[in-house]
Amino acid sequence: MKKVAVLLGSTSDEEVMKGCTDYLTKFGIPWDLKILSAHRTPDATAAFVKSAEENGYALIIAAAGMAAHLPGVAAAYTTLPVIGVPLAGSELR
Repeated sequence: MKKVAVLLGSTSDEEVMKGCTDYLTKFGIPWDLKILSAHRTPDATAAFVKSAEENGYALIIAAAGMAAHLPGVAAAYTTLPVIGVPLAGSELR
């Protein structure tokens, strides 16, 4: 089965995205969590996303608090579907 890549802009986003990873696990969908920033590690982010499909990923879920850039940057480097999760609102924290 293909994997899902869950990309987070920082470790501070892990708690908010726990529900996402819990559901992936519940339904038996393999997933990997990566901390990659569109701002702090743009080259590493681009490299991971560019090679995601050849590394067995079928979907990327990208979430970054206080900025909406990570999903767009991810989508710019792949033809895989990218789901962007906005975490900027304080109501989510």
